[in-house]
This record gives sequence, structure tokens and C-alpha cells, in this order.
Amino acid sequence: MLKFYFNGSPNPTKVALYLEESGLAFEPVKIDTRKGEQFTPDYLKINPNGKVPAIDDNGTIVFDSNAILLYLAEKTGKFLPAASLRGETLSWLMFVATGVGPYSGQAVHFKHFAPKDQNHDYAHNRYQYETDRHYRILDAHLEGRRYMVGDSYSIVDMALWGWARMLPFKLGDDAFARYPNVKRLVDEISARPAAARAIALKDKFTFKAEMDDEARANMFKHMTTKVA
Repeated sequence: MLKFYFNGSPNPTKVALYLEESGLAFEPVKIDTRKGEQFTPDYLKINPNGKVPAIDDNGTIVFDSNAILLYLAEKTGKFLPAASLRGETLSWLMFVATGVGPYSGQAVHFKHFAPKDQNHDYAHNRYQYETDRHYRILDAHLEGRRYMVGDSYSIVDMALWGWARMLPFKLGDDAFARYPNVKRLVDEISARPAAARAIALKDKFTFKAEMDDEARANMFKHMTTKVA
């Protein structure tokens, strides 16, 4: 059976959505990143980058959420846009992978987790700006479209949903009002039963809730290791 290494953060949740939507049988394996479980020798054999999610599909290892979505879609033939749309599919999937995800993650870090006793105004503004810029591009693309690629719900929508459903946490309580087309897509996907199951998957396990010194040391190793 496919093993799915996960926690409740955006990237694993979008893979959980695919697994729930496709009906693939899988065994969830929790990785508590606040406890440092992503750095155990056994897990680093699965993902040398020490991040979640990853899958072990009967010996085939895939890590990075967008790679997993593409792998599973190609394996099952489900939620993959038509071959004639492959260029568009890859373009928007990589837009999420290289832009939306990384900038969103940094926006969250500098908004919520960077040490408050240091001046992070430049970094905070940069990542807020870039996150907003990416969502304005997405919102414009979705004008007059139901889905990101073609006329069908696909892995590109799932990839976006994983991050977009948490827009207020990244950009403030009024964020959804700025991107009505993105909000429409998020609301449609969030109403699907598979989305509810994907979000609830983490609740079947106990994860460390506190962002204490142990958690910060495991989540933000740069705070204890000076490179530059």
C-alpha cells in the first residue's frame, strides 16, 4: 500500500486532497516536524531534503508535493488535464511550485514566526508584496474561468488550494476580498467531501501544538546555525 508521509501544513494537505479525491488506498504516516521527526535517518532515506510530504508507492519514492501530484495523476489518469493542455498544465503547476508556495511560506514566516526583537521590515514587505503579486496573477487568470487549466478540476487546482485556503493567515483577514476569483475556486474545492477529509486527516494523530524552543530549533535551523 502507498505510504503517505505528512503533517497538516499546506503542501501535504494538497496531496491528501488528491489521495482522497482519487480513492487511492494509502497508509498515512505522521511526521511531526515540530519534534524534528523529519530529520530521522529513516525519513531522510525517503526525503533527503527533510521536508513533508513524501510518498513510498511500493518502492517508488517521490517527494515534493507538486511532483507527487503529477506522479499520481499520471499513474491513475485522474485529475490530469488533456494531453493537448500539457504545456499549460506544467506552467501553472510550476508557477505554484516555484512561486506561490515559496513566497507564501516566507510571507508566513516573517509575518508570524521571525523573532520580534529584530527589524524584518524589508523581508516582511518583500514577501508580502511577492505573495500578493502572485495572487493577483492567479486572480486575473481565473477571471471568466472555473478552473486553472481547461474546463475540469485538476491537480493544478489542488496545488493552488493547498496554499490559497490559508490566504488570511498569510496576507491578513481581508485577503480574500482582494482576490474574488481565487476565493471562488477555494470555496468550491473546500466544499468537496474529499477536501474535508484531507483537512481532517491530521486530527487522527497527535502533533506537537506548541511553537516552543524545541519546535523553533527543528523548524527554523537557521536560527541556531550562522552561515552568512
